[in-house]
Amino acid sequence: MSESVSFIEVADLGKDYAGGDGAVPAIRKMDFTVEDGEFVAIMGASGSGKSTLMNMLGCLDQPTSGHYLLDGIDVAGLDEPALARIRSERLGFVFQSFNLLPRTSSIENVSLPLYYAASGPVPGATRTAMARAALKSLGLAERERNTPAQLSGGQQQRLAIARALINSPGLLLADEPTGNLDKHTGTLVLELFTNLKADGRTIIVVTHERDISRYATRQVTLVDGRVADDARPETDTQKP
Repeated sequence: MSESVSFIEVADLGKDYAGGDGAVPAIRKMDFTVEDGEFVAIMGASGSGKSTLMNMLGCLDQPTSGHYLLDGIDVAGLDEPALARIRSERLGFVFQSFNLLPRTSSIENVSLPLYYAASGPVPGATRTAMARAALKSLGLAERERNTPAQLSGGQQQRLAIARALINSPGLLLADEPTGNLDKHTGTLVLELFTNLKADGRTIIVVTHERDISRYATRQVTLVDGRVADDARPETDTQKP
């Protein structure tokens, strides 16, 4: 690892799962860095290791070997309470299936991370104000009382992004964020990510869709748990 500290540094990272004939490697001695403010697309076929890598970058799973430094902190060996604090304070997650509470209003869905802040629940008035500001920033100010079923797919994904951003995380992780959206709505979500990147947010998107990768400033392709290619387009936004 270099003397200068990148926002993310992965060194000799490995992840094995138990199999019938012994350990099955999912990630094999991986090395790469991500600088603050990058928009990275992690690509690869099914079984390439991209979901496993996303889980480790999101502190949802721990590596079998190697190091993962997040903003200078080696999180690879931390216990679950410490990992939970990092997830709460430093990370935001966006999922393909939105993962919204179906019988809960938009404002309550967005507020949810504030109930579980590492420093304790955010007081009610502050929580409401923060949630309303997040909804407004994503164009959902008029939808705060609607449940997810009363929103379109694109609105649900924007709601999920608002929830991911409520704690102002340094790193936004998105797993196939346009997988359940039509092409037009998916494009709007990707343009939103581009705007977030322009505001200085670090974004990592896991995807198998080439169209998504064209919006990223960097494309990392995995094959059999290894980095097979690491490309940087000439311009920040490579739209279809």
